[in-house]
Amino acid sequence: MITGKQRSYLRGLANGIPAIFQVGKNGIDENVVRQFREALEARELVKASVLKNSIYTSREACEELAQAVDAEIVSVIGNKFVLYKESSNNKVIELPK
Repeated sequence: MITGKQRSYLRGLANGIPAIFQVGKNGIDENVVRQFREALEARELVKASVLKNSIYTSREACEELAQAVDAEIVSVIGNKFVLYKESSNNKVIELPK
């Protein structure tokens, strides 16, 4: 579980990164979960967007993916959301205490 201060720090880092995933009309399947898991291992911080034709809202997609990949929800704003998971092999982000 991350603290409010850590979440705020991660939100600031997420401002500068592009959304690398899109959740669309096909929803969230095992392939999407696997891609998120691999991206979180490589980057630790991942931003995604939810398309208008998706069956999910941004909040629903974010919560389902966070639970599936065991990640922390950093933020959900509009049609974008950010997830964080500490990498086991490629730790880059140092969270404030």
